[in-house]
Amino acid sequence: MPPLVLRFAPSPNGYLHLGHALSALINFDMARRTGGRLVLRIEDIDTTRCRPEYEEAIYQDLAWLGIAWEEPVRRQSKHFDDYRAALARLERDGLIYPSFESRAEIAALVAARERQGGWPRDPDGAPLYPGGAAALSAAERKRRMETGEPYALRLDMKAAIARCGPLSWTDTVSNATEVIPADPAAWGDVVLARKDTPTSYHLAVVVDDALQGITHVVRGRDLLHATSVHRLLQALLDLPEPIYHHHRLVLDGDGRKLSKSTNATALRALRQSGETPTDIRRIVGLE
Repeated sequence: MPPLVLRFAPSPNGYLHLGHALSALINFDMARRTGGRLVLRIEDIDTTRCRPEYEEAIYQDLAWLGIAWEEPVRRQSKHFDDYRAALARLERDGLIYPSFESRAEIAALVAARERQGGWPRDPDGAPLYPGGAAALSAAERKRRMETGEPYALRLDMKAAIARCGPLSWTDTVSNATEVIPADPAAWGDVVLARKDTPTSYHLAVVVDDALQGITHVVRGRDLLHATSVHRLLQALLDLPEPIYHHHRLVLDGDGRKLSKSTNATALRALRQSGETPTDIRRIVGLE
Protein backbone atom coordinates (compact mmCIF):
# COMPACT_ATOMS: atom_id res chain seq x y z
CA MET A 1 0.00 0.00 0.00
CA PRO A 2 1.46 3.43 -0.92
CA PRO A 3 2.34 5.66 2.05
CA LEU A 4 -0.27 8.08 3.32
CA VAL A 5 0.15 11.70 2.26
CA LEU A 6 -1.33 14.16 4.73
CA ARG A 7 -1.31 17.93 4.95
CA PHE A 8 -1.64 20.77 7.40
CA ALA A 9 -2.92 23.90 5.68
CA PRO A 10 -3.16 27.03 7.86
CA SER A 11 -3.88 30.57 6.69
CA PRO A 12 -1.35 33.24 7.76
CA ASN A 13 -4.01 35.76 8.78
CA GLY A 14 -3.32 35.45 12.49
CA TYR A 15 -1.36 33.39 15.00
CA LEU A 16 -1.98 29.66 15.48
CA HIS A 17 -4.00 28.60 18.52
CA LEU A 18 -4.75 25.30 20.30
CA GLY A 19 -7.24 24.22 17.64
CA HIS A 20 -4.52 24.46 15.01
CA ALA A 21 -2.14 22.59 17.30
CA LEU A 22 -4.59 19.69 17.63
CA SER A 23 -5.05 19.38 13.86
CA ALA A 24 -1.34 19.70 13.09
CA LEU A 25 -0.38 17.14 15.73
CA ILE A 26 -3.02 14.63 14.61
CA ASN A 27 -1.74 14.85 11.05
CA PHE A 28 1.90 14.63 12.13
CA ASP A 29 1.28 11.68 14.45
CA MET A 30 -0.66 9.82 11.76
CA ALA A 31 2.11 10.34 9.20
CA ARG A 32 4.78 9.23 11.66
CA ARG A 33 2.78 6.21 12.85
CA THR A 34 2.07 4.91 9.34
CA GLY A 35 5.37 5.81 7.69
CA GLY A 36 3.56 8.42 5.64
CA ARG A 37 4.37 11.97 4.57
CA LEU A 38 3.22 15.33 5.91
CA VAL A 39 3.20 18.38 3.68
CA LEU A 40 2.62 21.95 4.73
CA ARG A 41 0.46 24.31 2.69
CA ILE A 42 0.14 28.04 3.32
CA GLU A 43 -3.38 29.07 2.31
CA ASP A 44 -2.77 32.74 1.58
CA ILE A 45 -5.23 33.50 -1.20
CA ASP A 46 -6.53 36.45 0.85
CA THR A 47 -3.59 38.71 0.14
CA THR A 48 -5.12 41.63 2.08
CA ARG A 49 -5.29 39.79 5.43
CA CYS A 50 -2.37 37.38 5.16
CA ARG A 51 0.95 38.75 6.38
CA PRO A 52 4.56 37.51 6.29
CA GLU A 53 4.96 37.73 10.06
CA TYR A 54 2.05 35.34 10.56
CA GLU A 55 3.55 32.90 8.08
CA GLU A 56 6.91 33.01 9.86
CA ALA A 57 5.11 32.43 13.17
CA ILE A 58 3.48 29.30 11.72
CA TYR A 59 6.88 27.80 10.98
CA GLN A 60 8.15 28.73 14.45
CA ASP A 61 5.10 27.29 16.25
CA LEU A 62 5.15 24.00 14.33
CA ALA A 63 8.88 23.54 14.86
CA TRP A 64 8.42 24.23 18.59
CA LEU A 65 5.73 21.53 18.74
CA GLY A 66 8.22 19.08 17.21
CA ILE A 67 6.38 18.82 13.90
CA ALA A 68 8.45 18.18 10.77
CA TRP A 69 7.15 18.66 7.24
CA GLU A 70 8.35 18.20 3.70
CA GLU A 71 9.86 20.99 1.65
CA PRO A 72 9.06 22.91 -0.40
CA VAL A 73 6.03 24.48 1.27
CA ARG A 74 3.22 25.23 -1.18
CA ARG A 75 2.02 28.83 -0.93
CA GLN A 76 -1.31 29.30 -2.69
CA SER A 77 -0.56 32.89 -3.73
CA LYS A 78 2.19 31.54 -5.99
CA HIS A 79 -0.13 29.18 -7.85
CA PHE A 80 -3.08 31.27 -9.01
CA ASP A 81 -2.62 29.92 -12.55
CA ASP A 82 -3.58 26.44 -11.32
CA TYR A 83 -6.89 27.77 -10.04
CA ARG A 84 -7.52 29.81 -13.19
CA ALA A 85 -7.07 26.62 -15.23
CA ALA A 86 -9.71 24.84 -13.12
CA LEU A 87 -12.08 27.79 -13.52
CA ALA A 88 -11.52 27.77 -17.27
CA ARG A 89 -12.53 24.12 -17.45
CA LEU A 90 -15.70 24.76 -15.46
CA GLU A 91 -16.47 27.71 -17.71
CA ARG A 92 -16.02 25.59 -20.86
CA ASP A 93 -18.48 23.10 -19.38
CA GLY A 94 -21.01 25.88 -18.76
CA LEU A 95 -20.94 25.40 -14.98
CA ILE A 96 -20.02 28.86 -13.70
CA TYR A 97 -21.50 32.30 -14.17
CA PRO A 98 -20.76 35.83 -12.92
CA SER A 99 -22.99 37.59 -10.41
CA PHE A 100 -22.76 41.34 -9.99
CA GLU A 101 -24.67 42.18 -6.80
CA SER A 102 -22.72 43.74 -3.95
CA ARG A 103 -22.83 42.15 -0.50
CA ALA A 104 -25.21 44.91 0.60
CA GLU A 105 -27.50 44.23 -2.36
CA ILE A 106 -27.50 40.51 -1.61
CA ALA A 107 -28.33 41.22 2.04
CA ALA A 108 -31.26 43.40 0.95
CA LEU A 109 -32.55 40.68 -1.40
CA VAL A 110 -32.32 38.09 1.38
CA ALA A 111 -34.13 40.38 3.82
CA ALA A 112 -36.95 40.85 1.29
CA ARG A 113 -37.24 37.10 0.74
CA GLU A 114 -37.27 36.46 4.48
CA ARG A 115 -40.10 38.94 4.95
CA GLN A 116 -42.05 36.93 2.40
CA GLY A 117 -41.75 33.72 4.36
CA GLY A 118 -38.14 32.78 4.99
CA TRP A 119 -35.04 32.00 3.00
CA PRO A 120 -32.73 28.94 3.20
CA ARG A 121 -29.28 29.12 4.74
CA ASP A 122 -26.20 27.01 4.18
CA PRO A 123 -24.72 24.67 6.83
CA ASP A 124 -22.59 27.56 8.16
CA GLY A 125 -25.69 29.71 8.65
CA ALA A 126 -25.18 32.11 5.73
CA PRO A 127 -28.15 32.75 3.41
CA LEU A 128 -28.03 31.10 0.01
CA TYR A 129 -27.44 33.35 -2.98
CA PRO A 130 -30.85 34.81 -3.91
CA GLY A 131 -29.94 36.73 -7.06
CA GLY A 132 -30.95 36.19 -10.63
CA ALA A 133 -27.56 36.51 -12.33
CA ALA A 134 -27.82 32.97 -13.72
CA ALA A 135 -30.67 34.21 -15.94
CA LEU A 136 -28.58 36.95 -17.60
CA SER A 137 -27.70 36.36 -21.22
CA ALA A 138 -24.12 35.55 -22.15
CA ALA A 139 -23.88 38.84 -24.00
CA GLU A 140 -25.05 40.81 -20.97
CA ARG A 141 -22.62 39.01 -18.68
CA LYS A 142 -19.76 39.73 -21.06
CA ARG A 143 -20.73 43.39 -21.40
CA ARG A 144 -20.89 43.93 -17.65
CA MET A 145 -17.58 42.18 -17.05
CA GLU A 146 -15.86 44.16 -19.80
CA THR A 147 -17.06 47.45 -18.29
CA GLY A 148 -15.09 46.60 -15.14
CA GLU A 149 -17.97 45.87 -12.79
CA PRO A 150 -17.02 43.87 -9.69
CA TYR A 151 -18.26 40.30 -9.92
CA ALA A 152 -18.16 36.90 -8.29
CA LEU A 153 -17.89 33.68 -10.28
CA ARG A 154 -20.46 31.23 -8.95
CA LEU A 155 -20.97 27.53 -9.48
CA ASP A 156 -24.28 26.73 -11.15
CA MET A 157 -25.19 24.18 -8.50
CA LYS A 158 -28.21 22.73 -10.28
CA ALA A 159 -26.26 22.14 -13.49
CA ALA A 160 -23.26 20.75 -11.59
CA ILE A 161 -25.36 18.23 -9.65
CA ALA A 162 -27.15 17.19 -12.83
CA ARG A 163 -23.77 16.47 -14.45
CA CYS A 164 -22.37 14.41 -11.58
CA GLY A 165 -25.36 12.72 -9.98
CA PRO A 166 -25.29 11.47 -6.36
CA LEU A 167 -21.93 11.66 -4.60
CA SER A 168 -20.53 10.51 -1.27
CA TRP A 169 -17.24 10.30 0.57
CA THR A 170 -15.48 7.94 2.94
CA ASP A 171 -15.00 9.47 6.38
CA THR A 172 -13.48 7.95 9.50
CA VAL A 173 -15.76 9.49 12.11
CA SER A 174 -15.13 8.51 15.75
CA ASN A 175 -12.73 5.80 14.59
CA ALA A 176 -15.45 4.14 12.49
CA THR A 177 -15.44 4.28 8.70
CA GLU A 178 -18.63 5.70 7.22
CA VAL A 179 -19.79 6.48 3.71
CA ILE A 180 -21.46 9.88 3.95
CA PRO A 181 -23.85 11.13 1.23
CA ALA A 182 -22.82 14.49 -0.17
CA ASP A 183 -25.37 17.32 -0.16
CA PRO A 184 -23.79 20.15 -2.15
CA ALA A 185 -27.19 21.68 -2.92
CA ALA A 186 -27.32 22.80 0.72
CA TRP A 187 -24.70 25.43 -0.18
CA GLY A 188 -26.47 26.96 -3.17
CA ASP A 189 -24.48 28.64 -5.95
CA VAL A 190 -21.18 28.99 -4.07
CA VAL A 191 -18.56 31.56 -5.02
CA LEU A 192 -15.50 30.02 -6.68
CA ALA A 193 -13.62 33.26 -7.47
CA ARG A 194 -13.98 37.02 -7.59
CA LYS A 195 -12.75 39.68 -9.97
CA ASP A 196 -9.89 40.59 -7.60
CA THR A 197 -9.27 37.06 -6.21
CA PRO A 198 -8.86 34.24 -8.75
CA THR A 199 -10.03 31.48 -6.44
CA SER A 200 -12.00 30.64 -3.32
CA TYR A 201 -11.17 28.27 -0.49
CA HIS A 202 -13.41 25.55 -1.97
CA LEU A 203 -11.74 25.57 -5.38
CA ALA A 204 -8.17 26.05 -4.18
CA VAL A 205 -8.32 23.24 -1.63
CA VAL A 206 -9.44 20.56 -4.07
CA VAL A 207 -6.94 21.64 -6.73
CA ASP A 208 -4.11 21.69 -4.18
CA ASP A 209 -5.03 18.34 -2.65
CA ALA A 210 -4.88 16.76 -6.10
CA LEU A 211 -1.62 18.43 -7.14
CA GLN A 212 0.05 17.51 -3.84
CA GLY A 213 -1.17 13.91 -4.00
CA ILE A 214 -3.03 14.09 -0.70
CA THR A 215 -4.47 10.67 0.16
CA HIS A 216 -6.06 11.54 3.54
CA VAL A 217 -7.60 14.90 4.47
CA VAL A 218 -7.59 15.20 8.25
CA ARG A 219 -9.25 18.37 9.51
CA GLY A 220 -11.76 19.67 12.05
CA ARG A 221 -15.44 18.79 12.17
CA ASP A 222 -16.31 22.40 11.35
CA LEU A 223 -15.43 21.53 7.73
CA LEU A 224 -17.49 18.32 7.57
CA HIS A 225 -20.35 19.84 5.56
CA ALA A 226 -18.00 21.70 3.20
CA THR A 227 -16.79 18.30 2.02
CA SER A 228 -20.00 18.05 -0.02
CA VAL A 229 -18.84 20.98 -2.16
CA HIS A 230 -15.33 19.57 -2.38
CA ARG A 231 -16.56 16.18 -3.58
CA LEU A 232 -18.66 17.89 -6.24
CA LEU A 233 -15.71 19.92 -7.50
CA GLN A 234 -13.49 16.84 -7.51
CA ALA A 235 -16.03 15.03 -9.67
CA LEU A 236 -16.46 17.98 -12.05
CA LEU A 237 -12.70 18.39 -12.49
CA ASP A 238 -11.86 14.65 -12.59
CA LEU A 239 -9.70 14.94 -9.48
CA PRO A 240 -8.93 12.02 -7.15
CA GLU A 241 -11.04 11.53 -4.03
CA PRO A 242 -9.06 11.39 -0.77
CA ILE A 243 -10.26 9.67 2.38
CA TYR A 244 -11.48 12.14 5.00
CA HIS A 245 -11.33 12.30 8.76
CA HIS A 246 -13.04 15.17 10.57
CA HIS A 247 -11.68 15.28 14.09
CA ARG A 248 -13.09 16.85 17.24
CA LEU A 249 -12.62 20.55 17.90
CA VAL A 250 -10.99 22.39 20.78
CA LEU A 251 -13.73 24.45 22.42
CA ASP A 252 -13.63 27.48 24.69
CA GLY A 253 -15.39 27.83 28.03
CA ASP A 254 -18.67 28.69 26.28
CA GLY A 255 -18.53 25.60 24.06
CA ARG A 256 -17.53 27.51 20.93
CA LYS A 257 -14.69 26.43 18.66
CA LEU A 258 -11.49 28.41 19.01
CA SER A 259 -11.04 31.09 16.37
CA LYS A 260 -8.60 33.82 15.42
CA SER A 261 -11.56 36.17 15.05
CA THR A 262 -12.46 35.72 18.72
CA ASN A 263 -8.85 36.24 19.83
CA ALA A 264 -8.21 32.68 20.97
CA THR A 265 -4.98 32.49 22.94
CA ALA A 266 -2.11 32.06 20.51
CA LEU A 267 0.43 29.23 20.79
CA ARG A 268 3.22 31.79 20.90
CA ALA A 269 1.63 33.36 23.98
CA LEU A 270 1.36 29.96 25.67
CA ARG A 271 5.01 29.28 24.83
CA GLN A 272 6.06 32.63 26.26
CA SER A 273 4.11 31.91 29.45
CA GLY A 274 6.15 28.75 30.04
CA GLU A 275 4.01 26.00 28.50
CA THR A 276 5.93 23.16 26.83
CA PRO A 277 5.05 21.06 23.76
CA THR A 278 4.14 18.23 26.15
CA ASP A 279 1.78 20.62 27.95
CA ILE A 280 0.12 21.50 24.65
CA ARG A 281 -0.41 17.83 23.84
CA ARG A 282 -2.00 17.33 27.24
CA ILE A 283 -4.22 20.42 26.92
CA VAL A 284 -5.61 19.31 23.54
CA GLY A 285 -6.15 15.75 24.77
CA LEU A 286 -3.37 13.89 22.98
CA GLU A 287 -1.53 12.82 26.12
